[in-house]
Amino acid sequence: MASSLTSNSHHIDFESVFRLDDTGMVQMFENLIATGLKEFLGCPAVFYEDALTEFFANSSVREDGMVVSTIGGTAIEISQEMFAAAFELPTEGLIDLTDVPKNFVFDARSLFSDSKEQVSMSFLKKALKFHYRLLHDILAKTIYVKAGSFDSVTRDQFLLMTAITFDVKINWSSLLFGVFKEMVTPGSRQAKGYAIQICVLFRNVLGLELGESKSFPVPIILNEKTVHRFVSVNENVGIKEKNGVKEETSNW
Repeated sequence: MASSLTSNSHHIDFESVFRLDDTGMVQMFENLIATGLKEFLGCPAVFYEDALTEFFANSSVREDGMVVSTIGGTAIEISQEMFAAAFELPTEGLIDLTDVPKNFVFDARSLFSDSKEQVSMSFLKKALKFHYRLLHDILAKTIYVKAGSFDSVTRDQFLLMTAITFDVKINWSSLLFGVFKEMVTPGSRQAKGYAIQICVLFRNVLGLELGESKSFPVPIILNEKTVHRFVSVNENVGIKEKNGVKEETSNW
């Protein structure tokens, strides 16, 4: 389980990515901070494999909306308020993404596009400029924790990208805790994730034995080196496609 938990995620080394000589990329990461995700996406990159496995095996959502579980006989209770406080998440702002202003949506269709043509609200990721492709990957893998292919941009992902880019306030507490509750709901199709974030919450539980910690896999930590690699790989894919060789964009 631990490998799937970490594969559906990115950790961002904000100090490193701000050394990039790429204005678009740097602005995208600045937008993530401005929207209120710095502590969530940049929290300590360690996780506890055994504790996470046991947590998900025993977890559920209580009637009062609290996420509950046990690890080694120790009760775990996580409320939305605790979750938001741990990562300094905004608790006010949009909850329904269809409320993103229509003028921003219209402008985003041109701004995001890697060509002179506007993108639609549901399309293939390769139509995006590189820094918006990476923003899409961060949202798909680390926020929504989507499993499977990452080549398509969904309507909700597009609207969330628009809100972040145009500084529309988002109730991240509600959005992220909602995904978290789906993860622990028996029978849910929601992929498991938030590995390092959940482990931050574990460390606040008195008396909880977490066992051996593991470092987040280096290849999926977003830093100056890995972002350069992302751009380089996608540039090569674009060149091959122009020469008639069909290839998918890089997702890491």
